Amino acid sequence: MDYETGKGSRECRPTVAVLLPTYCEAENIESLIRELQKLELDLLIVVIDDSSPDGTASRARKLQGDFDNIVVHVRPTKLGLGTAITDGFRLMLSLKNPPNYVITMDADYSHDPKDIPGLVNVARENYDLVIGSRYCRGGIIVGWSYVRRLISQIANFVASAMVGMHIRDCTSGLRCYSLRYIQNVIRFLHSQTYEIQIETLKQAWAQGFKIRELPVTFTNRKRGKSKLTLDEIRAFLVYILKAACKI
Repeated sequence: MDYETGKGSRECRPTVAVLLPTYCEAENIESLIRELQKLELDLLIVVIDDSSPDGTASRARKLQGDFDNIVVHVRPTKLGLGTAITDGFRLMLSLKNPPNYVITMDADYSHDPKDIPGLVNVARENYDLVIGSRYCRGGIIVGWSYVRRLISQIANFVASAMVGMHIRDCTSGLRCYSLRYIQNVIRFLHSQTYEIQIETLKQAWAQGFKIRELPVTFTNRKRGKSKLTLDEIRAFLVYILKAACKI
């Protein structure tokens, strides 16, 4: 898999990798990466960009001159969140010294980088999938309308029933995965778009991995426009409906 690293990139094993799937996030990517660098963690930051026409990848590359822990992987076109995450997982497994934990998060500031240490700390308690949850006790959503929240809660209720376990936020994109989970599950992941969040949860449950939710604050994006397309929404709803029929 082709990717670019910063000058003087470290050969030692990072503790945590942060996967940032991006498409047209030039307004956010630089400030987000700089905030991630402030975390007291041994980080590898991986930008997986779908050839954003706004120069997202170029802005990430410029930061490679300042930091030795940034990887930029540019894909040929907009291929979907699901494949971005699985490509990121495969990239991590291809490293000589893969990280112990892999964080997935949005690059639009809907997820707070300051929540990452908490997810990692829980994962260190022998959990393989830690979900940054909007709906467990203590979770908060900022900037969503009542209708959008209701639709999300219904989707999560159906997804939870489909998985067969009591998870309040099955669709959260802020997560921490253990290396052991990724090594065992990667070959079973086939999602193209947002259904990846449910597929990874199903595989964790089916293979007996330990799962936990941790309350976080989710904030509707402040800068830029949503990249969620009608086709992606349709694919996700079809996935949910098909799964519901099997319950």
